[in-house]
Amino acid sequence: MTGLDEQRLSMVEFQLRRRGIRDERVLEAMKHIPREMFVDPQYRVQAYDDAPIQIGFDQTISQPYMTALMCEALELRGDERVLEVGTGSGYHAAVLSLLAGRVYSVEIIPELAELARRNLVEAGLADRVEVITGDGSLGFPAAAPYDAITVAAGAPEVPSPLLEQLSDPGRLVIPVGSFGDQDLQVITKRGGAIEKRVPTLCRFVPLRGDQGWKN
Repeated sequence: MTGLDEQRLSMVEFQLRRRGIRDERVLEAMKHIPREMFVDPQYRVQAYDDAPIQIGFDQTISQPYMTALMCEALELRGDERVLEVGTGSGYHAAVLSLLAGRVYSVEIIPELAELARRNLVEAGLADRVEVITGDGSLGFPAAAPYDAITVAAGAPEVPSPLLEQLSDPGRLVIPVGSFGDQDLQVITKRGGAIEKRVPTLCRFVPLRGDQGWKN
């Protein structure tokens, strides 16, 4: 076992389990996916820090706890079709790929989409995740509807295309708010009704695109 392997196990125990993450499937997935493969080599010694990490283009890979919390909130059981908005370097998609049946991930920055594809190939997960270059704020209608949708960027409001592409029943996890603190909203569609809860505040980079921030 390498030092990074030990750090990954420690991250799962101390940053996730002891802070309230209870879904064993999520914990096992994050125990399995090497986060260091999804960050620039200069930051690999920080791969398991309790913090986001820069990945270029003013984007970040989320703090491990936030990744786990969002995955847990989706309540995945293994056969779902999932849409991720904001692929980044591919880490969150990699974790989701061990929790769901099929993952579609949309990234608006072409260079990051290509980086994510390479990372997922290296991790042996390319057959489980399709990375699409495009405006994720509009979803990905070609593969809709989705049992679950997760958004890794803060939106001014919940994009209506995402709600339209969400199955009934289905669950959407998205940060909503200004450039400062945002609400992490967990939105459930059931029987045509929409329910919402906010498990925590958060701070994500702004959602870019037609249904995101314009500047």
